[in-house]
Amino acid sequence: MSDPIPSLLPRATAALAALVLLAACGKSGDSGADARNFPPQDVTAEMEKAYAARPDFYVFKTIDDLPKDLPWTDNGDLPEMGSPKAKKGGTAHSWIDDYPRTLRIVGPDSNGSFRNYLLDDVTVQLAHRHGNAFDFIPGTAEKWAVDLPNKTVYVRLDPKAVWSDGVPVTTDDFFFMFFLYQSKYIQAPWYNNWYSTQYTSITRFDDKTFSVAVPEAKPDIDARVLELNGLPAHFYKELGEDFPMRYQWRFQPTTGAYVVRDEDVKKGRSIALTRQQDWWAKDKKHWRYRYNVDRIQFSIIRDTTKAFEEFKKGTIDGFGMNLADYNYNKLPDDHELVGDGYVHKSTFYNDRPRPTYGLWINKAKPLLDNHDIRVGIQHAMNWDLVLEKYFRGDYVRMRTSSDGFGEFSHPTLEARKFDVDAALAAFAKAGFDKRGPDGILTDSKGRRLSFTISTGYQEFKDMLAILQQEARKAGLEIKLEILESTAAWKQSQEKNHEITFAAFGVFAELYPRYWESWHSDNAYENGKPKPQTNNFTSTAIPELDALIDRYRKSSDKAEMIQLAHRMDEIIREDAAFIPGFVMPFYRVAYWRWVHYPDDFNVRISESPGQFFLSWIDDKEREETLAARREGKTFPPELKVFDQFKSR
Repeated sequence: MSDPIPSLLPRATAALAALVLLAACGKSGDSGADARNFPPQDVTAEMEKAYAARPDFYVFKTIDDLPKDLPWTDNGDLPEMGSPKAKKGGTAHSWIDDYPRTLRIVGPDSNGSFRNYLLDDVTVQLAHRHGNAFDFIPGTAEKWAVDLPNKTVYVRLDPKAVWSDGVPVTTDDFFFMFFLYQSKYIQAPWYNNWYSTQYTSITRFDDKTFSVAVPEAKPDIDARVLELNGLPAHFYKELGEDFPMRYQWRFQPTTGAYVVRDEDVKKGRSIALTRQQDWWAKDKKHWRYRYNVDRIQFSIIRDTTKAFEEFKKGTIDGFGMNLADYNYNKLPDDHELVGDGYVHKSTFYNDRPRPTYGLWINKAKPLLDNHDIRVGIQHAMNWDLVLEKYFRGDYVRMRTSSDGFGEFSHPTLEARKFDVDAALAAFAKAGFDKRGPDGILTDSKGRRLSFTISTGYQEFKDMLAILQQEARKAGLEIKLEILESTAAWKQSQEKNHEITFAAFGVFAELYPRYWESWHSDNAYENGKPKPQTNNFTSTAIPELDALIDRYRKSSDKAEMIQLAHRMDEIIREDAAFIPGFVMPFYRVAYWRWVHYPDDFNVRISESPGQFFLSWIDDKEREETLAARREGKTFPPELKVFDQFKSR
């Protein structure tokens, strides 16, 4: 499932992928207290009944039924990720601009960026993409085998794999995962659909061996299964109608290195992650040189400028330099902190599918259901000026919502250019052909051509102001609504926006997804815009639906490429998404006590800390702060890592 991409200003230290979190405040108190206020209940009988009712999906066999001569692999020849130089220990100091709304990983309000620290970037799946090779490395799976003719992936679990509460990871946890994700109790339509339609069966052979079958032998059949997490069945034993509230502040046992302890959940003030000293994967290849920091402390700082000032004081370990204003003006290369060697700066060129930064037009709103108006808005947005003046030429224009997927991305489509004449012509076709005294177009009914762009990215308000000013040249009034990240995301998911500036994070996958953002399943329900989906444009086009359905079912790579290109053409013609920009790198500034591997990061990393390869030296922290007080300096470090830069 696509997640909201966070801000371009990393909140976490260089040890993290920390960024703006979509969250909400609450009252102080520990996370466990809420759970004890609910009466006891047990879903076991209902679960067993569900298994028995679907013997074609939930299949029980013995180890003797396991096919012989399966092509088992663990890709053991892949080079190790991380650096042997990495040191364990220390505390990373970070910040978030709002508090997580929930500790749940599924259900209402769970699809925020803090989920990265509860699930996406920290848990151990069956297997994971190698950061440079794109092949899979073992996670909770010891080995696996792909049976392409039978559209089935076989898995043997690592016998050492345990949940953070000490309970072993077993086949039953993967059975239960399907039961929970298909349940209406979780109030998560995407999960209900995905786990009901993208898998045809799960078969148990013993506690540590199972297989999962899929409906089509798609090019990424291995990823469909190996990127599953499983769920601790013992923890979710109380699943029921009150699931969202019962589990609101309960941290799910994890297979990952970090846990959230009850005493570290200080709602509205701070939250922390703590590394398990006895983590089951601490000596496992590809994992032993990662997740090095003992504790990650997040403080609430609601203003980016204040957070930056805290970073310059040394109370925050790292800060993102992706925005030109921060990199060139607020912390230029000749800044005292950089020149004296207290703060290092690095630029890393990655190679992966790109987040979908752009404007999402809600066609369920008045006037925005008019195609001509949407085309006019497209031509009224001066992204070239934004790229030149605001980003100083560092970024490039996004072409489609599916950039970065190689041959699956459309080879020739381009975003519409800023063109006042083309915008005026489109608006005139929609009946807006007279300028008022202030230059804004009106129609025969006296309605002004005026819309609101909302966003949860406060640091982009100046960028949006450029678009706002330039749009007036085409007779279009743009009002800006800068919200807290939580409020903005909630507004968009509930389809209460007119136009939102946002981006979805994109997984390092073989091909793009379309169902989540473009299928009518996620647009309307009972004649009203459907909440809690990622179809921010309220798109419901029968031809596009049919293509998406074919695309999801196809196992023919050539056909999928053809379908992807046609879908991108329809999306462009519909004009509800205005492509923004692509950032071909990321930049970060960090105090000298933060360290990275010699090659800095891996090819498919989307932020400095996504793979948790860095480490903290607390002794150097004390040394550096003392040296600064005494006027002692160090050699400056300004590095560019371009080994994966497109040539």
